[in-house]
Amino acid sequence: MLRGRSLSVTSLSGLPRWEVEELPVEELLLFEVAWEVTNKVGGIYTVIQTKAKTTADEWGDNYFLIGPYFEHNMKTQVEQCEPVNDAVRRAVDAMNKHGCQVHFGRWLIEGSPYVVLFDIGFSAWNLDRWKGDLWEACSVGIPYHDREANDMLIFGSLTAWFLKEVTDHADDKHVVAQFHEWQAGIGLILSRARKLPIATIFTTHATLLGRYLCAANIDFYNHLDKFNIDKEAGERQIYHRYCMERASVHCAHVFTTVSEITAIEAEHMLKRKPDVVTPNGLNVKKFSAVHEFQNLHAMYKARIQDFIRGHFYGHLDFDLEKTLFLFIAGRYEFSNKGADIFLESLSRLNFLLRMHKSDVTVVVFFIMPAKTNNFNVETLKGQAVRKQLWDIAHSVKEKFGKKLYDALLRGEIPDMNNILDRDDLTIMKRAIFSTQRQSLPPVTTHNMIDDSTDPILSTIRRIGLFNNRTDRVKVILHPEFLSSTSPLLPMDYEEFVRGCHLGVFPSYYEPWGYTPAECTVMGIPSVTTNLSGFGCFMQEHVADPTAYGIYIVDRRFRSPDDSCNQLTQFLYGFCKQSRRQRIIQRNRTERLSDLLDWRYLGRYYQHARHLTLSRAFPDKFHVELTSPPTTEGFKYPRPSSVPPSPSGSQASSPQSSDVEDEVEDERYDEEKEAERDRLNIKSPFALSHIPRGKKKLHGEYKN
Repeated sequence: MLRGRSLSVTSLSGLPRWEVEELPVEELLLFEVAWEVTNKVGGIYTVIQTKAKTTADEWGDNYFLIGPYFEHNMKTQVEQCEPVNDAVRRAVDAMNKHGCQVHFGRWLIEGSPYVVLFDIGFSAWNLDRWKGDLWEACSVGIPYHDREANDMLIFGSLTAWFLKEVTDHADDKHVVAQFHEWQAGIGLILSRARKLPIATIFTTHATLLGRYLCAANIDFYNHLDKFNIDKEAGERQIYHRYCMERASVHCAHVFTTVSEITAIEAEHMLKRKPDVVTPNGLNVKKFSAVHEFQNLHAMYKARIQDFIRGHFYGHLDFDLEKTLFLFIAGRYEFSNKGADIFLESLSRLNFLLRMHKSDVTVVVFFIMPAKTNNFNVETLKGQAVRKQLWDIAHSVKEKFGKKLYDALLRGEIPDMNNILDRDDLTIMKRAIFSTQRQSLPPVTTHNMIDDSTDPILSTIRRIGLFNNRTDRVKVILHPEFLSSTSPLLPMDYEEFVRGCHLGVFPSYYEPWGYTPAECTVMGIPSVTTNLSGFGCFMQEHVADPTAYGIYIVDRRFRSPDDSCNQLTQFLYGFCKQSRRQRIIQRNRTERLSDLLDWRYLGRYYQHARHLTLSRAFPDKFHVELTSPPTTEGFKYPRPSSVPPSPSGSQASSPQSSDVEDEVEDERYDEEKEAERDRLNIKSPFALSHIPRGKKKLHGEYKN
C-alpha cells in the first residue's frame, strides 16, 4: 500500500479543514487531455497554459499534456524530443508502428511541459470502426455531417488507445488522467468502458446546453430546474454532443467545474453535482518595483491618447487628462457577454454626466471580433492627420529652436514676433485647416460586413451615441483582436488593458471570466457580475469588493432595468473619483492578484487528484476529511483606512478639489493596508467543496 506524508491544510483562522496524504508523485503519472493543448481556441487554452508551470514544478517529468496535432502549431510552439519516461516512449512507438502519427515534445511555454499530440487526419480512416466502438460503449451515435464531433471521436479514441499502452507498460506507477470539456470526453468514456486502471477527472468549463440556451436569450437561471434537457438538446441538433458530455461526467471518478455558479448549472444540466470546484488562476508576476504597474498604466495610457487624438481630430474639444478609458473585450456574444446592458448603461451615464455639466469624458472601446472587409477609411485618415500634425510641429520646433539658440549665442533676446517667418505661419494654418471635418468621428474602426444588422451598431443607433460634441460618452467599436502590428492601434491586448482605467464585463453567462481576472492581476479595476465565476469568487473572498476595484453587478436577483441602473451608478461613481482615488483603488486591485495565483488556486486541483486516486484505488490511497473543505471565513477585510472605498467620500459632482486629495492622503496608509493583505494571503486557504443538500436559489429575473 502506497503511503505518503500526512498533509494538513488549515484555514486562515488556524482551524484544520481537511487532511490528506501528500501524493508520492514519483510513483504516479499525470496526463491532462484537452483539445486546446498548443491549440488556442478559447479560455481553456489560457487555463492549461498558465497552470502548466505550477503543475510541472510539482510533478516534474511525470506530467504530460495530450492534444491534437496541427502542423503550424507544432512548428511554432513545440520542440520535438524523445520521451524520457519508458512507458510513454513505448506507447508512442507502439501507436506509430500501428499506423498512427503521434508527436512528442516540449511545449515552449513557462514550465516547458511534455506534450503528446495526435494527428487526427492521419487516423481518420478508422472513423467508422471507432463509431462502432463508441456505440458499444455507451450507445451514442454521431451523425456523419458533424465534422467537429467526428474529429473528437478520433481524438478520444487515440487518447484511450494511448492510455492503454501506457498502463500496459507503467509497471508499478499509477496513472491519473484529467479530461477538459466534452471535446476530450470520449477518451474518458472509452477508457472506463475498457476498464483501464486509471484514475479519471472530468472538468467542465461551461455546459454545452447552457451556452446554447443563454445565447438564445432564454430565462436560464430562473428555469434551471424546469428545462426538458433532452428536448432542448434535440431541438438544437446537439443531442449527440450532449450525450457525450453527460456520459463523460458520469463515467469520471471525480467531476469538477470552475465556479459555484457553473456547479449549480451542471447539477441541473448534466445531472451530477460536482465533487470539487476548481477556480481558474493565472501566472502572477510581481514587479521588483512596487508601483511599476502604475508607471506602465501611465505609459500605455499615453499611447491610447495618441490614438484618440487621431480618431477624434476636428472634434477634440475635450481634455484628455480628464478622459477615462473603459473597455469590454471577448467573443462577440452580444447578450452572454453583457454588451446589451453595457450599452444601455452608457446611454444613462451620458445623460448623468451632461445633466451635472461634468468635464469628465468617457471613451469606451468594444474589442469584439466580427466580420469586416477592411479598415474604415475615415479612421485611417484620422491617424494620418495626427501623424502629419506631429511631423509639422516637430519641424517648426526644430527651426524655432535653432533660431533661439543662435540668438542666445549672440547674447540677444530674440524677437518672438520675428522668430517664426511667414512660411511657418502658412504651414501651421494649413495644418489647422486639415483638421476640419464635416462628419462625426466614426463609431467603428472597420467596415462591417453586416453593418445594418450588427447588434452593437444597431443599439448605438437606437440610443443615439454617435460621438457628438455634446456627448460626454464616446464609443469606438474595434471589431478585431488587438495587435502590435496594427496601423490603427499598435498595441497588444495586455498593453491596452494596462492603459485603460476600467474593464467592464457585465456578462449574463460567464462560467469563470478571465477578462476581469486579467484586469485584476494588472491592477486595473473591473466590473463583473454575480453570474460569473470570477464575480462569485470575489464576493466569497473579499469583504468589500468595490473598495478593491471589483464592481459586482447583481444580474441574478434583480430585474434587467435594476441591474442596468446599478451598473450606471457604478460607472458614474467611478467617473466621480479623483485621480488620487483611482491610484489608491488600483493599488488595492493589484494586491488581489495573489488570490488568483496558480500557486494558491492549484491546491483545488491537488485536492481533486487526491480524491480521484482514493476512489479509483481505494486500497492504496485515501483522503481523510476532518470537516467538509470550505472557503467560508476567509476574506480580504474591508480596508481600514478612511474612506473605506474610494467612492465613499465622493462629492456630488465628478469634480474633486486638491484639498480633498490632501485630506484623503492623511487618512490613507497604504503600507499598513498592504501588509495586512499580505498576511491574509500568506497562509493557504482551505479548498472548496460543494455543500451537500444545500438548496440554491436560481434567481428571480432574466437579465
